[in-house]
Amino acid sequence: MNFDKRAKLYSAYLSDNVIPFWLNHSIDEEYGGFYTCLDREGRCYDTDKFMWLQHRQVWTFAMLYNNYKADETYLRVAKKGADFLLKNGRDKDGNWFFALDRAGNPIVQPHSIFSDCFATMGYAQLFKASGEEVYRDIALQTFHNILERQKDPKGKYSKLIGDHRALKGFSLPMILCNLVLEIESLLPDELVESTLRFGVNEVMNVFYKEDLGIILENVDQEGRLSDTFEGRLVNPGHGLEAMWFVMDIAEKWGDRDLINRCVQIGLRTIKYGWDEKFGGIFYFLDRKGVPVQQLEWDQKLWWVHLEAAIAMLKGYQLTGNEECLVWYEKLHDYIWTNFVDQEYGEMYGYLNRRGEVLLNLKGGKWKGCFHVPRALYQLARLAEKIHNKQTLLEKQD
Repeated sequence: MNFDKRAKLYSAYLSDNVIPFWLNHSIDEEYGGFYTCLDREGRCYDTDKFMWLQHRQVWTFAMLYNNYKADETYLRVAKKGADFLLKNGRDKDGNWFFALDRAGNPIVQPHSIFSDCFATMGYAQLFKASGEEVYRDIALQTFHNILERQKDPKGKYSKLIGDHRALKGFSLPMILCNLVLEIESLLPDELVESTLRFGVNEVMNVFYKEDLGIILENVDQEGRLSDTFEGRLVNPGHGLEAMWFVMDIAEKWGDRDLINRCVQIGLRTIKYGWDEKFGGIFYFLDRKGVPVQQLEWDQKLWWVHLEAAIAMLKGYQLTGNEECLVWYEKLHDYIWTNFVDQEYGEMYGYLNRRGEVLLNLKGGKWKGCFHVPRALYQLARLAEKIHNKQTLLEKQD
């Protein structure tokens, strides 16, 4: 495979199709913040502003400025979004609302700790890009708020009665594995290390069940199986995304055994989640194979396949495992055939089981300017590393 050509393909699609799509269609020049509900051609069909996607877009443009191209437009866009959110986005206790209307009036309570997670990521990247201390302070305040809330993330917004069905979820420790690396330079070394150790242990030893070969979305408070809808739920995309997060940590630690274990879990996860009949990765599955409650269980989602591609290519880059390369190629072909919109740019988000476009939106309540640009940047970087290593080996021969 020509990895130099592949790296240039990802970089070109990012710079020529994805970034222009969001620059041209998502910026609310009047109020600030971003439109994320965009149809196939980029027309806005709803102006509500969802905190996950707002802060993710701040992060994306700040990250691109820091790591991809120091274009002042990227920095301006990130700051325009961040300043709108700083003005409107939090309650009196500093918790980030879930959604605002176009003008910035809060419309959904701050029930989701993940609003805080993506705010932390966004402001940390923006501080790195701008050097403005207000962004650093907000990132740190929000991160410490996450640590205070992590044992009871929903708090007063929980729908449960009592605690006899109080499960803990995979998403928060998974995100912490990535989030701490994002803000590492702002934190004391001991807090970085303790939080990473916690996250990695939860991902690799609590939610991953060796005897089942799968990562569960929910377990009980002691890490045991729960024979309930929530306790049987498997999201292969989450598992694969987590594996590249943990591989990043393992690289930092110089832990080859952990890298190899991530690769093996990633391979088990993609084999488990792959649709042998139509191709692609199922969105949700039940560990017992009984019907799941999510009616969208068999849809093929953009982020699942992009995160899986990163996990497989990173696994190959770090270990040379040929099975990872085979899966990466299969994922690349599926993404480029089914998700990429060659006419209007960006990528579709939702396919049916057969791989046909189910919704031709480019953004909505859950899809925004994040997974596609992040994945293209990551894949280009990984392909370039592999190409450079191959070139060096050829010179040595």
